[in-house]
Amino acid sequence: MHPESTERRRRFAEEARADRPDLATLCLLIGAEGEPALTDADLDAAQAELDRLAGLLPFGVGGAPAWAAALAELLGARCGFHGSPADYGRLESSLLPAVLRRRRGLPILLSVVWIEVARRAGAPVYGVALPGHFVVGFGDPAERILADPFAAGRLLSGDDADLLVTSVTGAPPDPAAYRPADPLDIVQRVLNNIRAWAATRPERTDVALWAVELSLLLPAHPARLRYDRAQLLVRRGEFLTGAAEMEEYARVVAAVEPATAEAIRGKARAARAMLN
Repeated sequence: MHPESTERRRRFAEEARADRPDLATLCLLIGAEGEPALTDADLDAAQAELDRLAGLLPFGVGGAPAWAAALAELLGARCGFHGSPADYGRLESSLLPAVLRRRRGLPILLSVVWIEVARRAGAPVYGVALPGHFVVGFGDPAERILADPFAAGRLLSGDDADLLVTSVTGAPPDPAAYRPADPLDIVQRVLNNIRAWAATRPERTDVALWAVELSLLLPAHPARLRYDRAQLLVRRGEFLTGAAEMEEYARVVAAVEPATAEAIRGKARAARAMLN
C-alpha cells in the first residue's frame, strides 16, 4: 500500500474513534480511496467549499421549515445539487470530493453535503436513513421537517416520506426509520453502497477490497466483513493470505456455527490448492 494511503487510513480510523466523528472528514477520506490522485490540498479545498457554501446561506434564518427552504434555494436551485437515475451507476456518486465537483450524487452523498453545509451555518440538521432513500431533517425529529436532496431539496410531508419508502420496500416504514442517523452509521452505509456497486462489476475487486478494509476500521462492524475480505483476497490471487484469514474467521465462528466454520475451512483448503 502507498504510504499516503496508509496515513489516510490511519486518519480515518482515528477520526472514526473520536468522541464526535466528523462526517465530512470521513467521507472525504473515503473519496481519497476512490480517487487516489487526490492530494491533501484537494481534500482541504473540498472542506473549504463546504465552508464557502455555508457562507452563502442567509443570516438569521429562523425555524426548521425556513432552514429547509433556505438550503433548497441555495444548494438545489442556485447551485444545482441533485441526482438522477444515471447517478446510481457511477462510483463517483459515492465519493464526496467528486459530488462537490459534479453536484451530482446518490441521495446519501447529497445529504452529506446538505448536512455539512447546514451544520456549518448553525442549522438544526440531521440525516434520516430511510430504507432505500436517504434524506435530511431539520429541527425536532418529531416534527418531521424533511427534505430530499436527490430531488434538489423537495420538501417532504410525512405522507410523502412514507410513500417514498413504500415505493422502494413495498411496506410502510418503521417509525424508528425517522430517527436521526449516527455519523458512523452514515459512513457505513456509504461504504455498503460502494461495495454494492463493486459487487456487480467483477473486474473492480480493488474497489470492493478498499471499501471492506475501511469498514473494518470502524469501531463497530459485522464480523462477517473479515470473511468477505478473505474471499476478495482469494479472488485477487492472494491465495495464502486469503486462506489464512478464512481459517481465522472459521476459528471465531466455530463455537456458535460449527457447520459454517467447517465449510469455510474447506474453502480455505481450496484456496491453498490453487497454488499447486
